[in-house]
Amino acid sequence: PPWPLPYPLLSPPALSTKETFLVLSLHNKLRSKVQPPAANMQKLEWSEELGRQAGARAASCLEGPAPPPAPQLGWSEALLPAGAGGFGAVLELWFAEGQRYDYRTGRCAGNATCRHYTQLVWATAGQLGCGRHRCPGPHGPSEAFACAYSPGGNWEVAGTPILPYKQGPWCSLCTAGLSGCFKSWDHSGGLCEVPRNPCRMSCRNSGRLDMSSCQCTCPRGYTGRYCQVRCSGQCLHGRFRKEECSCLCDAGYGGAECGTKIHFPFHACDVRIDSDCFMVSPEADTYYGAKIKCQDKGAMLAQIRNQKVQDILAFYLSRLEMGNRVTDTDFETGNFWIGLTYKTSKASFRWDVGEPSSFTSFAFGQPDNQGFGNCVEMQASAAFNWNDQRCKTRNRYICQFGE
Repeated sequence: PPWPLPYPLLSPPALSTKETFLVLSLHNKLRSKVQPPAANMQKLEWSEELGRQAGARAASCLEGPAPPPAPQLGWSEALLPAGAGGFGAVLELWFAEGQRYDYRTGRCAGNATCRHYTQLVWATAGQLGCGRHRCPGPHGPSEAFACAYSPGGNWEVAGTPILPYKQGPWCSLCTAGLSGCFKSWDHSGGLCEVPRNPCRMSCRNSGRLDMSSCQCTCPRGYTGRYCQVRCSGQCLHGRFRKEECSCLCDAGYGGAECGTKIHFPFHACDVRIDSDCFMVSPEADTYYGAKIKCQDKGAMLAQIRNQKVQDILAFYLSRLEMGNRVTDTDFETGNFWIGLTYKTSKASFRWDVGEPSSFTSFAFGQPDNQGFGNCVEMQASAAFNWNDQRCKTRNRYICQFGE
């Protein structure tokens, strides 16, 4: 939940329109200058609500503890002598921390701090709000500066810092919803943004495209995002789900037709995020085989509900040792199933518990519906952003336990 305002009844003056533009523009300019270059750096947009929260924090003259990190909110703040410079000087100071930051290790040299820098260049932050306030003091007036970012950043897993962005050519790992590449005249590289033409698709087999939602309405007997999948098949030990053109197997059975008896060796919890435990399978299976294996252990396929969980899991999967191979010899990819499928009847992606997915992290050009079931995987070649895939594909998978 958002950090409660220090003085709910106080309405500190917001930044002027000109200063808001300058603060936002400088943030995006600095984000375009990171080295090594960022493949997934998002363009920040201004949030009036975050601006109000940051203004209230600055109006407290930064007294009391700094707001704690939260999945949807990150903070940077500074208290400088009055006249030391405005937001431009503050942001340049924060960005200068990057000179002591080692991208290879994710750590700052010596005992220096780089948390202002890493939050400023946290790639998946999409909204920004800042405020400032002149404060009295025993040694003369000072000025408090505060910026709030959403989603937040500066996460760690098992004591290891998550890297703030993915290295690579600019805009090469933008997600599906931010597949445009913005580059101003004074930018060094491109930033991921909402594309100007988001649909860029057509429907097959006489399906009709709704241009407002970019969804196909399929004729009878066809399904899939592009109406390219014809429904057929039988289920030996389970039931047929018409809306997905696939089987939901009984406990203990897997495979496309639920004809394979499942024996499942799980290993220990791999990643703990807040109150949830995530385990990565040592073997590969179809989507519904993986789903049943998690269920047999009292778990479910992972549900990634916010950017924090996505960042940490993507970081963990990218660091798996090369010797950590699957036990099956017929696995087809290095990708990982999560518990999300496309429901044609609902015209949306939904988690296995039936809830719609308000947060997504699809890779550029996805979802493009590779067919049969529209099951979602974390794709290794796209920095573990998401891809919709045939449910019969044999992937490793991630199970999630809640306390």
